[in-house]
Amino acid sequence: MFAGLRFTSLRLRLVVVFALVALTAAVSASGIAYWLNREAVLTRTQDGALGDFRQEMQNRAATLPLRPTEEDLRRTAEQMASGSAGYSVLLLGERDEGKPIIGASNPDTFTLADVPRALQEQVETERAVTETNAHPYHLFWQRTQRGRTPYLVGGTKIDGGGPTGYMFKSLEAERADLNSLAWSLGIATALALVGSALLAQAAATTVLRPVHRLGEAARQLGEGKLDTRLRVSGTDELAELSRTFNSAAESLQKKVADMSAREESSRRFVADMSHELRTPLTALTAVTEVLEDEQDSLDPMIAPAVALVVSETRRLNDLVENLMEVTRFDAGTARLVLDDVDVADQVTACIDARAWLDAVELDAERGIMARLDPRRLDVILANLIGNALKHGGSPVRVAIRTEGQELVIEVRDHGPGIPEEVLPHVFDRFYKASASRPRSEGSGLGLSIAMENALIHGGSITAANSPDGDGAVFVLRLPQDAEATEDGEQGEVEES
Repeated sequence: MFAGLRFTSLRLRLVVVFALVALTAAVSASGIAYWLNREAVLTRTQDGALGDFRQEMQNRAATLPLRPTEEDLRRTAEQMASGSAGYSVLLLGERDEGKPIIGASNPDTFTLADVPRALQEQVETERAVTETNAHPYHLFWQRTQRGRTPYLVGGTKIDGGGPTGYMFKSLEAERADLNSLAWSLGIATALALVGSALLAQAAATTVLRPVHRLGEAARQLGEGKLDTRLRVSGTDELAELSRTFNSAAESLQKKVADMSAREESSRRFVADMSHELRTPLTALTAVTEVLEDEQDSLDPMIAPAVALVVSETRRLNDLVENLMEVTRFDAGTARLVLDDVDVADQVTACIDARAWLDAVELDAERGIMARLDPRRLDVILANLIGNALKHGGSPVRVAIRTEGQELVIEVRDHGPGIPEEVLPHVFDRFYKASASRPRSEGSGLGLSIAMENALIHGGSITAANSPDGDGAVFVLRLPQDAEATEDGEQGEVEES
């Protein structure tokens, strides 16, 4: 019944709580029932025995002479004990003053030694006769035990100097009855406990089934199945919870649809804008190239303006290219064009093409081969090394190594490092460390595009500060064979 349950599961806790409540109730009820029955049985037995003994004392012991013989006492005690009450009798008298005699119905069963001293003192004590106390002597009783057998001992004395009588009744039968009752109540308690566990299991199943459905629906919702809804039945709290979940899921689906529509609209706008800008930019680029070639012959007053136009045109061209690249990543249309590449040669070509040979130290062994997209690797390296040269300090060191089936390229500079509050955002789009310099060189997309290109290969880039406090360290990790990347995870792969 409890297979597969964990100790911390709600089902098990419900069963335990039900069982504890049932156990407490059953034990309480059984204890009260036992106590009430015990008192009723013992009271009925002792009242019957003591009442019969009192009557026998009045009918028989009171008729004895003032100075009875031992035989008179014994015979009377036997007569008193012969009734249906089932007790033994002991009579005490005086043959002469100060000379006590004893008569017992069964000396082997009951002697004066079996009567507690405190009870004897109470029985023998004479009390003053008043309006509220008509007799000098009263009947007293006490429950005692001999060995493991319980007994009822009672005693009284005849008024006017008659004999003193004691009765001795075994309560073994009553104890046996009470033990049977205790066993019955114990069995009833155990059955109540088992029954409560079964009821708790049924109740837990009834209660937890909607909770399980709710959990499953929440999991599906978290997986992106925004059309998930719960079937609502009833008017209880769980039904209300299901209605609330459905309402929240519907609201979330609507908001996600609106956000997706706005995102698609924004992406389409950026793509269209970038595409439309390429034609005028091509013309502007051609003009700026002509102006740059003629810059030395221009009027010195015009030359700075021409240099600014050339610089800004190139910056705008880079921005448009980056925006188009970002749009392709967002649309999921980015493709890998794989080729077998000597990584050291690829890094050297990247550095040489940008005239960074004097500012970059390369630590790489020739012959490290990897199957990846050379163009995208060039984009990654250009962004990482360019960022290190721009914001760090020379020399920039590029180290290449392999770890298992993974290619690791480390770019380290010797600048001031990256502020701790900036580290989590270095790969965010359009993020710039200084908000006061929004027109600083660069679009804020370079590192973001580098990360996207690493991800499409199935790799990653991490940024940190050097442990010795001397500059920042960017670590690029790529699989040596990007073709082994899981299908569909980072886009399609094409052969070159």
